[in-house]
Amino acid sequence: MKKTIILLLMCAMLSGCNADGAADISVQTTEALTVTTAETIEITEVTSATTAKPIETNEEKTTVEETTAEETTQTEEASEVEDVKTERTPVSYYGEMLVDGNKLVGSNTGEQVRVTGMSFFWSNWSQKYYTSDYVDYLVDEYNCEIVRCSYGIQDNGVPHDTSCEPLIEDVIEQAIERGVYVIVDWHSHGAHNNPDEAIAYFEKLAEKYGSYDNLIFEIYNEPTQVSWSTVKDYAEKVIPAIRKYSDNLVIVGSPTWSQDVTSAAANPVEGENIAYTLHFYAGTHKQWLRDNADKAISAGIPLFVTEWGSVNADGNGSIDKNSTEEWFAWMDKNNISSCNWAVNDKDEGSSIFVQDSTLSETGKYIKKLISERTENAEWRNK
Repeated sequence: MKKTIILLLMCAMLSGCNADGAADISVQTTEALTVTTAETIEITEVTSATTAKPIETNEEKTTVEETTAEETTQTEEASEVEDVKTERTPVSYYGEMLVDGNKLVGSNTGEQVRVTGMSFFWSNWSQKYYTSDYVDYLVDEYNCEIVRCSYGIQDNGVPHDTSCEPLIEDVIEQAIERGVYVIVDWHSHGAHNNPDEAIAYFEKLAEKYGSYDNLIFEIYNEPTQVSWSTVKDYAEKVIPAIRKYSDNLVIVGSPTWSQDVTSAAANPVEGENIAYTLHFYAGTHKQWLRDNADKAISAGIPLFVTEWGSVNADGNGSIDKNSTEEWFAWMDKNNISSCNWAVNDKDEGSSIFVQDSTLSETGKYIKKLISERTENAEWRNK
C-alpha cells in the first residue's frame, strides 16, 4: 500500500512537469521519496479507513468490552425479572387442579391447592364487566387468584344471550395471560332440562381452551328442588363431551341451590377429576350447612365454594361479618377455594361496586378478606 501511494505521487509530479522543468524533477522525486515514516503511516491509515473498520485502541477496546458486558448483564437481569414475573402466578406454581381423594391438589406440587377470588355476575345482565381490564383489576387490586364467569342460562337450559360468549372468551384469555384460574359456570337453575345445549357449549369450550391448566368447568350452577339422581344423570351426559378434549377439573352442583352436598357424597358422579360446589350466603346459612359440608368431605368428595356472599341468600341485605368470618375460618381450616358473588353494580348488598364503579361497602370488605389470604400466598414466596 505504501509503495503504491509513493509511486502515484511520483507519477503525479512527473506528469505535472515540462521539459523546461526537468532540472527540478530529481529534487521533487527525492522529496517525494523522503516522506517521513509518520506521514506514510498517516496516509496508510486514512486510506485503510475507507475500506475497513477502524482499528480500536486497547483503551477503546476495553471500553467496548465493558459496555458490551454491562449490556449483557442488563439483558440477563431483565430476562430474570421477566421470568420471575412469568413464573410467580398461581397457575404456573400449582399447575392443573386435580382431585386427590377429598382434596384438590396441584399437578406441579402434589400439595393441596387453595385459591381465592371473585365471581362475575350473570353475563347477560353485566356485560360491561366481562373485559380484560376488569380481570386485571381483580388480579392487581383484589389480589385474586381465580375469577368466575357466570354464563346466564334460562331455566329451560337455553342461554339468555349467546352474544356473551365472546366476552367470556375475553375473560378466559386474560386469565390465561395473567396466570390465574378461571371457572366457566353454566349459570342455571334448570340446566337438566336441556343437556344438549350444555353439551354443545362445553365441548366447544374444551376444544378451544381445555389444554390450559387455568380453565375449570362448572357445568351446573344451582339445581333447585330436583333429585340428586336427576343432576347426576345430567352431569354424566355433559362431562364426556368435555373429556373429548380436556381432563381439567369439572365441578358439579347439587340440589337445593348447591347445598345438598351430602347427597352427592353418597352417590358421586362417575368419572375422573370431578369436584362438587358448595354455595353459601353468610346472612342465611350458618353452622348447619358447614356441618353438612364436613360430612360430605368426610365421605370422600372434594368441595369448591364457587359462589358465596357476605349477605342474605337473595343477594341483598347488609353484611353479616360474624357469620362471614366463621365461614372463612372453616374454609381456612379445610383449604377450600372460593369465589365471592359478585362483580357487579346492581343495587343490592352483594355487589362490590356502586353504579359509578367505585367500591361499595361490600366491595371494600371483600377486598380485605381476599387480600389477607392471597397477598402472602405460598406461590408468591417460592
